[in-house]
Amino acid sequence: MYWIALLPSHEDERAAWGWRALQFTPRVAQVEEALVLELSASLRLWGGRKRLLARLLHECEPFGGVQWAQARSSLVALALLRLKLRGEASPERLPQELPLDVLSAAREHAATLERIGCRNWDDLRALPRAGVARRFGAPLLDALDAAYGERPERYPWLQLPEEFDVKLELAALATTAPELMWTAQRLLGQLQVWLQARQRGVLALELEWTLDLRRLNGVRLPGHEQLVVRTAQPTQDVAHLRRLLGEHLSRCTLSAPANHLRLRSLETLPWGGASRSLLPEENIKGERLHQLVERLSVRLGAANVVVPVAQADHRPERMQRWESARLAPHPSPLPKRARELSSAPAFPPLPSRERAGARGAAEPTAVDALYPPWLLPQPLRLEVHGEKPHYHGPLRLLAGPQRLETGWWDAGAQGPALRDYFIARSDEAGLLWVYRERLASAAEGGPAPVRWYLQGIYA
Repeated sequence: MYWIALLPSHEDERAAWGWRALQFTPRVAQVEEALVLELSASLRLWGGRKRLLARLLHECEPFGGVQWAQARSSLVALALLRLKLRGEASPERLPQELPLDVLSAAREHAATLERIGCRNWDDLRALPRAGVARRFGAPLLDALDAAYGERPERYPWLQLPEEFDVKLELAALATTAPELMWTAQRLLGQLQVWLQARQRGVLALELEWTLDLRRLNGVRLPGHEQLVVRTAQPTQDVAHLRRLLGEHLSRCTLSAPANHLRLRSLETLPWGGASRSLLPEENIKGERLHQLVERLSVRLGAANVVVPVAQADHRPERMQRWESARLAPHPSPLPKRARELSSAPAFPPLPSRERAGARGAAEPTAVDALYPPWLLPQPLRLEVHGEKPHYHGPLRLLAGPQRLETGWWDAGAQGPALRDYFIARSDEAGLLWVYRERLASAAEGGPAPVRWYLQGIYA
C-alpha cells in the first residue's frame, strides 16, 4: 500500500484539494485535519511514485502551500505529517519509533502510557493486548493494527457533489462590492477544479453575500444579496469569469457590510474541451469574441451591444433584426454576410433563407448581388414628375424591375408588400436602390397614384 497525507495551507481550500486529488485516485478521504490518498493502484498509470508525487504537487501549486508525507499506511503518513509540522525529524525505524502523541487514538492516553514506560508505538505494541483493550479500549488496538498494516483501513471516500456550492467567510467585513473579489477569486479557483473534475462547463452561476446587519437607519435589510452571472457558451476559463464577475461587482452596491460569500453553479453543460486548429494562423491569441461581447454588455448595457440575427423574410428591411448580443441565441460567431454588413447603421440586407435553401445556403445568387450595402432606416418617399422619380434631379433607371410580393402573413403590417425594385442613377447622389409601390387598387385595375421610394444607396 502507498499512502500520502496532505495538509492544505488554508482550511477552506481542503475541498478543492480533495477534488483535485480525485484525478489521481478514487480513494481520497479526509482524516481529521488532513487528506489521505491511497495510490498503490495508480502508480503504474502515472509512471511510479516519483512522477505521481511530482504531478500531484504540481497540480496543487495554484492553491498555495501544502505539507505532505508518505508511508505504507494512512496513519503512519498522518503521523509523519504531524512531526513535520512540529519541526521534528522522522525516526529511522518506522513506525516503531514514532511518538504516541502523533497517533490520534493514543493521544488522550499518552500521559498515562508514558508513566508506565511507553514512549513510542513499539512500546505500546509490546504490552499485553487484553490489558490494553481493558484499560484503554479496543479502538486503540484497532488503530495500532491498521498503522502496522495488519488491519484494513476503511474510510468514507470523498465524492464530487452534483452541484458546486461553496461558502467562505470573508477575512474582513466588505463595505463595497469590489472588496468581495479577493474571496470570490478563491471561490472561482475551486469552481474550476470542480468543473474539470466533473468534465462540465458553466453557463450560469450565482454569487451571494451575507449582510452583517439586519437593520440600517431603521430599515429592515434582507439576510442575503446576490447577483447572477451568465455566459454565452459553457466555459472553464476562470480568467474570463473573473473579468465578467468584476464588471458585475463594479456596478453593485452593498446595502450593508458583508461577512460571508457563497458561490454556486446554476447551469452547467458537458464539457467537450476547447477546439484547437493544427494551422498556426488560426490559433489567434487573446480574448474570444463572445467573451468580449459579454464584458461589453455588462459595462455598456445589454441594449447597447447588439448583433444582427437573420430572418426568413423577403422584405429587405426585415431580413434581419438587431438583438442584444448577450441574449441572442447564437451571438458568436456571426454569419459571414452579417459580419461584412454589421457596420451599417440601419438594416443591411441578408440573403433570404428560402432562396438560399433551394440552391445551397453558402452560394451567393444573382439577386443577392443587386442588394446595396447601405439601407436607410426608413424608405424615403421621392418626388414624382410625369411618372418619373426625382432625387436631386431626375433619376435614370438602369436595371429592373425586380418584383417583390410578400408579407401577407404579417399581422402587424398595413398590407402585403407589392414593390418593383430598380437600380437608378442620380447625377449628384450616384447609384441608388429605389422601388415603385404597386398599390392594391392598381393591382385590381383601378386608378392609383404612383409612389416611388428610396431604400438603399450603393457605395
